[in-house]
Amino acid sequence: MEKAHVEALESKHAAIQSQIDQEERRPNPDDILLHQLKKEKLRLKDEMLGLTVH
Repeated sequence: MEKAHVEALESKHAAIQSQIDQEERRPNPDDILLHQLKKEKLRLKDEMLGLTVH
């Protein structure tokens, strides 16, 4: 079960990175949106690290 959860988090992490890349390519990127996406990406990374350390 834990492996499936980590894989789901990795998938979400990759999807958020894709959103970040897409937003950064726009002529006038939304800085607030980018901040929120990066914060969520970091939260997911921290959660993944917490699950893989145990």
